[in-house]
Amino acid sequence: MDEIYNGSFEAALERSKKIEEDLKVNPSKYRVLTGDRPTGRLHIGHYFGSLQNRVRLAEMGVPTMILIADYQVLTDHDAYQEISQNTKQLCIDYLAAGINPEKQDVIIYPHSYVPECNQLMIPFLTLVSNAELSRNPTVKEEIESAGLKNVNAGMYTYPVHQACDILFCKGNVVPVGKDQLPHLEMTRTIAGRFNKKFCADAGKEPVFPEPQALLSKTPMILGLDGSQKMSKSRGNAIMLSATEDETAKMIKKAKTDADRNITYDPVNRPEVANLIMLISLCTGEAPEAIASRIGEGGGGMLKAQLTEALNEKLRPLRAERARLEADPEYICKVLTEGAQKAREIGIKTLNEVREVMNMVI
Repeated sequence: MDEIYNGSFEAALERSKKIEEDLKVNPSKYRVLTGDRPTGRLHIGHYFGSLQNRVRLAEMGVPTMILIADYQVLTDHDAYQEISQNTKQLCIDYLAAGINPEKQDVIIYPHSYVPECNQLMIPFLTLVSNAELSRNPTVKEEIESAGLKNVNAGMYTYPVHQACDILFCKGNVVPVGKDQLPHLEMTRTIAGRFNKKFCADAGKEPVFPEPQALLSKTPMILGLDGSQKMSKSRGNAIMLSATEDETAKMIKKAKTDADRNITYDPVNRPEVANLIMLISLCTGEAPEAIASRIGEGGGGMLKAQLTEALNEKLRPLRAERARLEADPEYICKVLTEGAQKAREIGIKTLNEVREVMNMVI
């Protein structure tokens, strides 16, 4: 079998740049698949790292599927009691940030409500080997970070499940970071192998596109401890749903260093640089200019300016979030209508799959 994980990051980056330019001209040529697992509410790392970009793509007119991957929570979490509530909270975060399924070509839906997507799992599993699943570097990292002692089969087949998520709707663009490229390569491989085995060898048109990565331009946002990626489970995140006072208290606890003179040096002063970068993401000002302005003001002034910038940036989102939380019926409507639309897409794809696999009765 072809090697899956040897793709060049530089080549993926070059393709991503070309797609980015074409999106501006031909938005309807693409379908974006993106989403989150409902393990909790979204934080500012999600907001700057992916949510803002989703809003941008939707406003450009790019057809967008936003998956709430509730089944995938079961691979490495025991908190299934909270999945329903977390699903609704994710939907609120999306809408509050500017996603609008009523005015944009956007579908928000929970995974478990689209059985047609999951029916692709069996044929897709026949197209990859155990060895290929076992050596997926992203899965290895996720197992390690979750501290799993007993790894269930769902974790190993996670990349195949993601291929189902992307391909059931014929998604051809997936916004990802560099660390998620191995998952996407698995999807591209499965699509290629399916098309070759069931379509090309029988003289039929391919069913699935081989999706491309749209690589994030936002640098990885560290948590307030300055040493790890921002995460609710690590206690180093500021949630979008936090109040302004809660935000201020969290930022006061943020780690800096002993040097009072503030400079932007991501390599040697990652904690300070991370806080400066957050201000930059809020205001659009260059990180170096922010550091120069604060200068000898020290960590206290740095944290004060971040608190002001972040609360100002998130004030409209938080107001809209509070309004949406008071209207649970609307949130349920968005999710159920989204699931119905996703199922319609899935039924059409599944019919095509049955046709090329000679399973029509």
